[in-house]
Amino acid sequence: MNPLRSQLPLIFLKPAEIYLGDQPAIVTTTLGSCVSIIFYDRVHNLSAISHALLPAANGQRNRFKYVDSGFSWMLEQFQLRGVKMDRVQVKLFGGADLLEYDNGDFRKATIGQQNIQKALELVEAHGLNLKASNLGGTLGQKIFFYTQCGKVLVKKIEKVCWLSHKQ
Repeated sequence: MNPLRSQLPLIFLKPAEIYLGDQPAIVTTTLGSCVSIIFYDRVHNLSAISHALLPAANGQRNRFKYVDSGFSWMLEQFQLRGVKMDRVQVKLFGGADLLEYDNGDFRKATIGQQNIQKALELVEAHGLNLKASNLGGTLGQKIFFYTQCGKVLVKKIEKVCWLSHKQ
């Protein structure tokens, strides 16, 4: 199945962006250590997806860059539209460990691990329904989110190294 063979609009979500809408579309994004949070409500036909780079805003600008403030914005938008949050399906993706550890210090949590931890804490703290997740690992992923039904397809991204010796 080719996820791009569709009459639906295709939207590419870049880092530090959020999509919110009530019209059918395919939203795609590519994740490494970043985390995407998806909210989907079938009753209101409302969906949202974030692409967060870091776990906590700590007063920084561009709140969509952060797991915590992006999550809060999406939650607020759903509540403003009268969505009952106990019906919302939440899905989490990303948080891979793509970079080497600093000086071999394995006690430090990587950015991917910190992003995952923050996203899971927020879902639990708000008592939301975590319907699906594909988190962690060492491979990036490209996700395809079908906004009209909440379905998500995941394609793992292998690392490729090409060495060429030119004379």
